[in-house]
Amino acid sequence: MSQSFRLAVLEAQTPLPNTLAARGSYGDIFRALLTDGLRNLGDKLASVDLQVSKWDVHDAQTYPDIDEVDGILISGSTHNAYDNDPEILRLLDFVRDAYHTARKPIIGICFGHQLVGRMLGAKVGVNPRGWELSVQTIHLSDRGRDLIGLPSIDIHQFHRDIVFDVPDGLLNLGSSPVCENQAFYQPGRILTFQGHPEFDASVTTELLGIPDLLDEKQIERALETVDRQHSGAYLAVKMIEFLLS
Repeated sequence: MSQSFRLAVLEAQTPLPNTLAARGSYGDIFRALLTDGLRNLGDKLASVDLQVSKWDVHDAQTYPDIDEVDGILISGSTHNAYDNDPEILRLLDFVRDAYHTARKPIIGICFGHQLVGRMLGAKVGVNPRGWELSVQTIHLSDRGRDLIGLPSIDIHQFHRDIVFDVPDGLLNLGSSPVCENQAFYQPGRILTFQGHPEFDASVTTELLGIPDLLDEKQIERALETVDRQHSGAYLAVKMIEFLLS
């Protein structure tokens, strides 16, 4: 008998035009990533039917019925997780309810990582060390090594905001020279990444071209590592294992 898992991807933004045309919305991108992750687990979880739904929680402000999903994933966004705009506050309330009341497993990516941090009382804001861009190495903590199975991971980054401290009850799985809190974990409850396991070189390159966002030197340095091999496919397996744990 197959086991189904209903994952709601909360799309906090629409991808840029080239990415949208090539790979679809962030819900589509995560569906492809996690479907591959499930496939890479082989016979171990061959009977699992992963059902991914997608919800535009910023522009359209559509949300699932929390009782009709088994877990949620919060996508990245160029919006600020620390803002008090109505769209952000509504999303924050939904995630808070998913965690405290419905007790659903939550994955947060970039903006989603920051929103989870805020929801649990951590300070979120602009990093005084500046941007972290393109493929960067994250050195894992002892607990991170145990969970991920590697001493470090390489992951696409595109952020200037960070979570400044580790919320009570969560473990920080890794750090980089630019950002100390790169991933949060609570068994069966929360798994977040400041980086983007779903990105590839084309997605990051398009973001680097956003007008008036970065200076030429920042773009040049980022392009030097954009084609580096990254750990996205490997992390997809870990995300699936977390959701089904």
